[in-house]
Amino acid sequence: MAGGPPMGFGDGPAPLKGAKLALGGFALALSNFVVLLDITIANVSVPHIAGSLAVSPTQGTWVLTSYAVAEAICVPLTGWLARTFGAVRVFIMALLGFGLFSMLCGMAGSLSLLIAFRVCQGLCGGPIMPMTQTLLLRIFPKDKGGAALGLWAMTVVVAPIAGPICGGFISDNWSWHWLFFINIPLAAFSLIVAWRLVRPYETPTQKSPIDFVGLALLVIWVGSLQIMLDKGREEDWFSSGFIITLTVVAIIGFISFLIWELTEDHPIIDLSVFRNRGFTVAVVTQCVAYAAFFSFIVLIPLFLQTNLNYTATWAGLAVGWVGVLAVVFSPIVARFVGKVDTRGLISFGILWLAVVAWLRTRWVTDMGYWTIAFPQMLQGLGMPFFFVGSTALAMASVRPDQTASGAGIQNFMRTMAGAFATSMSTTLWEHFTKYNRAELVGLIHPPTHTGLPAAQASMMLSQLVQTEAVTLATRQVFMVCTIVLFVSAGMIWLAPRPRRKKG
Repeated sequence: MAGGPPMGFGDGPAPLKGAKLALGGFALALSNFVVLLDITIANVSVPHIAGSLAVSPTQGTWVLTSYAVAEAICVPLTGWLARTFGAVRVFIMALLGFGLFSMLCGMAGSLSLLIAFRVCQGLCGGPIMPMTQTLLLRIFPKDKGGAALGLWAMTVVVAPIAGPICGGFISDNWSWHWLFFINIPLAAFSLIVAWRLVRPYETPTQKSPIDFVGLALLVIWVGSLQIMLDKGREEDWFSSGFIITLTVVAIIGFISFLIWELTEDHPIIDLSVFRNRGFTVAVVTQCVAYAAFFSFIVLIPLFLQTNLNYTATWAGLAVGWVGVLAVVFSPIVARFVGKVDTRGLISFGILWLAVVAWLRTRWVTDMGYWTIAFPQMLQGLGMPFFFVGSTALAMASVRPDQTASGAGIQNFMRTMAGAFATSMSTTLWEHFTKYNRAELVGLIHPPTHTGLPAAQASMMLSQLVQTEAVTLATRQVFMVCTIVLFVSAGMIWLAPRPRRKKG
């Protein structure tokens, strides 16, 4: 086939064109979408799953934790997997395994089986995220690399939002088993298209020894950190010896991992990508801003369901408006990547998110549906500038042979930022709620003549105080997120000015 080589990988088939490019790009993006969807789709369904399997809701959260831990461990390994086996082979086998274990998750009849299959599903889903990023850059022409990253980033934007919507609808109208069965046709479609169109775009491979020590240290510190973040709130954080032990193991494991990987001749994770200041600043900025962004994803559905009596379906519909402008502006922003200073795009996107976050600090308990939905819609405009820009800046800052490693590390750090945000935002939410309740109780003087029995009047007043305390706590967490976003909007300017495209 005639034409230039795939983006940055030496000789190979020409990029796809026309309908084949559209179909191949859609299949790869859909694969990433499905994997990211599974991170949040089960969040609103834990009570349904726990009740069906006759376990407590606390035990049911291991359905979420097991997937997150397995995925977090596997994501940074994708650079080594791609170098050893090839990006296409890794992607196809991971997608095949993801579909298979999704089916087994839906068929599981006990919590232990479901957790085991979720671990396997997470291990298969981890490599899919960075591999789709790498393969999109290979099938797209060089001058359309920004469009490829824009398509990929759009799935990162939309999937966490679509998760609660799909999860709420499925839980309220079908059964929790369909949370996993829904992955099967989507994975099958992507697998068929990838086999037909993407298979020729295999990356070069090289034989290298397996870094067993590095792999073991990675599993230890990431697993300990993820479990500590997931279970810390339930165990009252550092008042629990279990959480303290996990924290110590995670810190020692992380330091040992860094020392080993930086001195190993064949490290399982290529940490040399952090020598590129553009990559480091872009990834750190993305993680900090993503933590604030993900706090909205976690807290808003919780606030709507626990405080405003929204059903899971209506909570999902309220937050789902964020995808409208995000889908519209993602391809538009992609056209600007490489033609203007990418740092400006990123800074504008984060500042826009900060302004929208500030609007949410004005929320009140008796607000209407559109008071919630309108800021969600506005938020969608800023997200492509942030996600597309930061992804493009990070990937443009590494060598072509480091693309898979860079993508894996970027996805890993973003995944961990989401886990950290989930724990910290819910902990702050509970802390602010208790503080606000104590303050309100001290200010309220119960009326003596209500016409109601004393016990009923006291219960109604207590519920009113709790509702207002939660609303105030939600506003306070959003103010913290607003400050974090303003700070991260300035951080991106620490990156060197990216080079513009010629012509």
